[in-house]
Amino acid sequence: MSVIASEKDRTAKRFGALFGGSNAYTWGLVVLGIAVAVGFGIVNPRVYISALNLESMALSVPEIAILALAISVAMTAAGIDLSIVSTANLSALFVAWFSGIAMARGMNDFLATVVAVAGALMVGAVCGLINGLVIARFSVTPILTTLATMQVYAGIAIVVTRGEALYGTTGILMEVGMGKTLGVPNVFWIFILVSAVVWMILNRTKYGVRVTMMGSNEVASLFSGFRIADLTMRTYLMTGVLAAIAGIIMVSRTGAASASYGGSYLMVAITIAVLGGANPFGGKRAVMGAAIAAVVLQLIASGLNMVGISPYIYQVVQGVILVGASVVAFERRLYAQRKGRNRARREAQERKEEAINV
Repeated sequence: MSVIASEKDRTAKRFGALFGGSNAYTWGLVVLGIAVAVGFGIVNPRVYISALNLESMALSVPEIAILALAISVAMTAAGIDLSIVSTANLSALFVAWFSGIAMARGMNDFLATVVAVAGALMVGAVCGLINGLVIARFSVTPILTTLATMQVYAGIAIVVTRGEALYGTTGILMEVGMGKTLGVPNVFWIFILVSAVVWMILNRTKYGVRVTMMGSNEVASLFSGFRIADLTMRTYLMTGVLAAIAGIIMVSRTGAASASYGGSYLMVAITIAVLGGANPFGGKRAVMGAAIAAVVLQLIASGLNMVGISPYIYQVVQGVILVGASVVAFERRLYAQRKGRNRARREAQERKEEAINV
C-alpha cells in the first residue's frame, strides 16, 4: 500500500509541476472552462459551437493571453509590469512603420519580415530592460516604475505617430495573422508555442527556480547568494519580449498599429494572470494556469456577447473575477503560512521531546 501511495504522490507532483505547482486549482479551471462551454453551447449550439465562432475565439485569445503570461512572469518575482500594453503598441508600430518603408522600396518580403520582427522584439527588450534597470538599480517599486514607463512609452508612441494609426504589414506577417494551419489560426499555434517556452524557462531552468524563490522570499534569496538585480533585469526583459510578441500578433492580425490600441487589455491581462493562479505576493509559477484562464475568459466573453449582454456587464464580471481570484490567492497564502508555522511548531516540539528523552 505504501508503494502505491508513494507512486500516486509522485504522479500528483508531476501533474502539479506541469501546471505550475497547483494541480487541483488548475484542473478546476479546466472544469470551469468545460462547464462554461457546455452551458453556452446548450443555450445556443448553432452559434456558440459554430466553426465561425470557434475561429473568432481562437483569433482573439493569443494577444491578450501572451500579455497575461507577461504579467504572470512578473508576479512570480513578486512584481508587476503595467507597461506591457504600451510596450506592445510600440513594437507593433515599429512593425507597421518598417513594413511601409520596405514595401515602398521594394524590399524582399522575407527580409522585411525578419527585420520587422527582430526590430519589434528589440523594442520590447529595451522597454523591459529599462523597467528592470529602474527597479533593480534604483530600488523603485515595480508598480510605480511600470506605471511611469507605461506613460512614457505611450507618450513616445503618440509623439512619433502624432496620434495617428499606421497601416500595413508584410505579406508573411499578414499570412501569419490571418492564415490557418490544420484548421486552427496560426496565431493560436504561436500562443501555444510561447506558453510552452515560458513554462520551460520557469520550470526547467536555474533562472526559473531562483526567480520563484526570490519572489517567495527575497531576503532569504539574497543570503543564499542569488544576484537579485540580475534576476530582476532578466524577469522584466522577458516581460518586455512577451509584450513585443503580443504586439507583433496585434499588427499581423489587424494590419494596423496605434498608440491607443488595447486600452482595456491591461486589466484583462491582470485578471487572467491572477485567475490562472499567479500570486500577486510572488513565488508562484502559473504559466499553464494563465494560458487556460485566458481561454476560459474568452469562452465567457463570447457567450455573454452571444446572448446579447452588454460589454459593460462583462467589465463588471471581469472585476468580480479579479476580486474573487485575489481573495483566493490571499487566503491560500495565509493557509500556506499557517501550515508552515504549525509544521515548525511540531518539529520544535519533537526535538524538545527527543532532548528530554535523551
